[in-house]
Order: sequence, then C-alpha cells, then structure tokens
Amino acid sequence: MAVEQKDQGVKRPYRVLSLDGGGMRGIYTAAFLARLTDQFARIRGEPALDLGRGFDLITGTSTGAIVGCALAVGRPMTEVVSLYRVHGPKIFPHRIAGMRSAIYRASQGSRFVREGDKALREALYGVLDNVTMLDVFEGRGISLSIPTVLMSEHRAWVFKKTPKSGVRDDRYPLVDVCMATSAAPIYRSLAAIDDPNAPGGPKQVFADGGLWANNPIMVGLIDALTVAPPDQPIEIYSLGTCPRPEGDHLDADNAHRSMLDWRLGADVAPLSISAQEFAFDHMARLLTNVISDCGRAIRRVRFPNKPVPASMMPYLALDDTRTEAMDRLVGQAHTDADLTKSACDDINSEDGRMIRRLMQDLPAMPATGAVWRSGSNEDRKG
Repeated sequence: MAVEQKDQGVKRPYRVLSLDGGGMRGIYTAAFLARLTDQFARIRGEPALDLGRGFDLITGTSTGAIVGCALAVGRPMTEVVSLYRVHGPKIFPHRIAGMRSAIYRASQGSRFVREGDKALREALYGVLDNVTMLDVFEGRGISLSIPTVLMSEHRAWVFKKTPKSGVRDDRYPLVDVCMATSAAPIYRSLAAIDDPNAPGGPKQVFADGGLWANNPIMVGLIDALTVAPPDQPIEIYSLGTCPRPEGDHLDADNAHRSMLDWRLGADVAPLSISAQEFAFDHMARLLTNVISDCGRAIRRVRFPNKPVPASMMPYLALDDTRTEAMDRLVGQAHTDADLTKSACDDINSEDGRMIRRLMQDLPAMPATGAVWRSGSNEDRKG
C-alpha cells in the first residue's frame, strides 16, 4: 500500500484485522468478507481484491486463524467457504446436540476427534500448502499473531511474526499453526506438532487459543502499538462469527448444575466465547479511547454491530455441520455484508468511511487468488 493516503495527505494507518474464533461459524466470516470485497471489486472494475494485503497485521483465533491465514496467503474467501462446506462434516463427524449425544460421544473415546484431526489437516493443506510464517512476512509483507495454549506449561502462547518478534516462529507452517489454535477441547483433538527449531525432537502439544483469546483484538492492539511508529495512526477491524444472542435466565434452584447439565462440558465453550467476545471488545474500546485522548490516533470498528436474529439460534453451535446450518450462516453473512456496504455509502457514518477507505486501498488480484513466490512454495498460479 502507498505510504501516504491520496485523499488526506496524512500518513497511512497501520491496519489490523482481528478475527474471532467460533468453530463452524467461520463459514460466516469467510462468506461476509467474500460478499463485501466482491461488491467493491465490481465497483472498481477489478476481478477480485486482495484483502490480506490491505493489512499490516492479521490476528485470528481458532477458526478465525484459518480465515486469516487464507487471507494472508492470498486465497479467495469463496475457497474458504468451500473448505467449511466440503470438509466441515469430516472435521466434526459427530455433533453434540443434546444430553444423549454428549453421553454417546463420551463413550466413543477419541474416535471422533481423531477423524476430525486428520480431516482438518488435509483441508488446511489444500488451502495453505507448506507456507510458513516467515514466507508470509517476507513474500507478502503481512505480520501474523495467532493465539493458542502451550499444554506443557498451561500458558498462553502466540505464534507471531512481526518486525519485532524475533525468529522463534519463523519456520512454523501455517497448517500447524492453524491446527494448534483450533484444537478445541471436547470438540477436537489437541494439536501435536513438530518443533521446527528442534528437528527430530518431541512434538509440542497445543490447545485452542479461544481458551483465553477467542476475540484476539487485544493481541492485535498490543502488537500494533509495539510495531507501528508513534506518529502512525492505527486502525483495527474486528470481525465476529455471528455472535449468539444468548443468555440463561436461572433461578436459585437451577444454579446447581452438574457435569451432565453442562453436557459433559460441551456447553462451557460457547459460554466462554460469548463472554470473551463482549469483554475483550469493550476493553479494547475503552483502551483505544484512553490512548487516543493521550494523542495516539487509534480507531476500531467491530462488525457486525447489530444483534443476530433469534431465528439463527438453532444454527450457531460450534460443531453444527448440517447443510441447513451452513446455508443460514452464509445467508446471514450476506445480509450483514450488505448492511456494511450501505454504511460505507453513508457519508455520515464514520465506520463506513473507514471501511470504504480500506476497500479503496486494496490491491487487485486474479479471481483465483494472489500469485506470489514463497520460500517453501512455487508460484501459486492464478
């Protein structure tokens, strides 16, 4: 991107894309971005727009990392939508839909998660190939920050490649990084991956980054403050995964829940996701306001920014791979993308103007994806 913005004559902002986790709801994220960028591509008369190249830093957790890494290597979002449609039922071969299914799942041991682990790795390889963190940084100029949990120490870990991050994570393939950040307990296997800095050594085991940063906006904000020069404005674009319009109205008697009442733990993950989404978004909002008042220009936009229709509730489970559920998520994504485009056309909408400037700055790319050369990959043919 150009150093100066053409229409303002001010320094180009340091742009961050933050993508929430949410299992199969990642199809919503990919469909939303596909719809929005396609509209602006047609307006500009281009075959497609390279959304990944619009950002200096992409941070994503779990399913958000899968979408974010696909953007980082320049794959079309329609290809990612297809990944969920085609491979989703194999990644989540058994949906936990009630008490009986939870008990049945528990009785089957590791069979389902083993099948899902193999299916996800194959699906990711089809989109990301052997591209590493360093390949993206050097070949595309995009920094990555992907939260996960290192099981050997039970501590937060961020796979990171930025101008100031050092070399620790340079050689990790994006496939392994995505496996690590999306290793949701109960729903999927933990991720056992090779340490590229210790060939032949023991594998590292990771759990889902959504355990502590399902909404990774604070990760992106901290990295942006660390990397961007003090006089460069920061813009953060944060995208959720069709957040659940949920809550539990409980009386005192219903507060005494057992493991079975929590469906053997399957209901804990959605609760954590919803709580984190709200908490981290509001912390980021308050923090950016305080920093901006101190003279550092920071803006954030969160979309979608309206309640999800209650009719979507039956289709928002993390492991719901029914065709009907995916169709409803894609349909809602298209509706929300159209509303976002309407905001871009509203001269009185500050968020709309911010998104429109981003879309106007995006470089064009072939409809089949970006063409570039990485250290571990031949040109991706467009």
